[in-house]
Amino acid sequence: MERPDGRSIDQLRPISFTPGIAPHAAGSVLVSFGDTRVICAATIEESVPRWMKMQNVQGGWVSAEYSMLPYSTLSRKNRNIGRGIDGRSSEIQRLIGRSLRAVVDLKALGPRTVWVDCDVLQADGGTRTASVTGGCVAMAIAFDKLLQEGKIKENPLKQLIAAISAGVYKKTPVLDLNYPEDRDAEVDFNIVMTEKGQFVELQGSGEEAVFSDEEMMAMINLAKKGVSELVELQKAAIQEAGKANDNDLKSLADAFAS
Repeated sequence: MERPDGRSIDQLRPISFTPGIAPHAAGSVLVSFGDTRVICAATIEESVPRWMKMQNVQGGWVSAEYSMLPYSTLSRKNRNIGRGIDGRSSEIQRLIGRSLRAVVDLKALGPRTVWVDCDVLQADGGTRTASVTGGCVAMAIAFDKLLQEGKIKENPLKQLIAAISAGVYKKTPVLDLNYPEDRDAEVDFNIVMTEKGQFVELQGSGEEAVFSDEEMMAMINLAKKGVSELVELQKAAIQEAGKANDNDLKSLADAFAS
């Protein structure tokens, strides 16, 4: 079976992370899964949601927002202004928030909120998995900044988290579906996992089709391989961002010393 872009069945699309894409955010990254590109930015707010105050819940909170920009698809997508968020975007941003909170020690975060905004610049399948994966990188960079500023004593991020799609395309389990594959897949799964191989969420269904135990396990095994590769790329991006922050601090110190 030949895939539309010639990849092997267990091969990710070209993946890249560009940290610092939104300088005013505490942490940000442009994540690319092939032709899918998403800006993920983490902003720190020194307060918690009202419901936490009312219920005297200790610690902090992590929340996510997701949107597709009008030019992210082949035909213009209307903005949500005045219409309220659509059902798909609401479901995706709740997935992102749940996934990120699963790997954060909210008490160690302290009484503050981390907002992770995921804005899709270009969609070619897998926008939610790219958002979870990039959102984790943006959040990790933001936590490193809080540590450097002395606002927290320990890193609230317990481990990294990443997400990838897998599906059955032309009767064959494949990893990381692009848009043509996602459109024509018989089965479509989105799998969120930690760097230690623990599952956070599995979203899957047959697209007017059924699937066997063997096919499901094949998709899960593909996802495990994909997530392990994504985690290594995440680590490199976070390390790159840390070096950039160190250089900025050194430049600032040199400026004051001169």
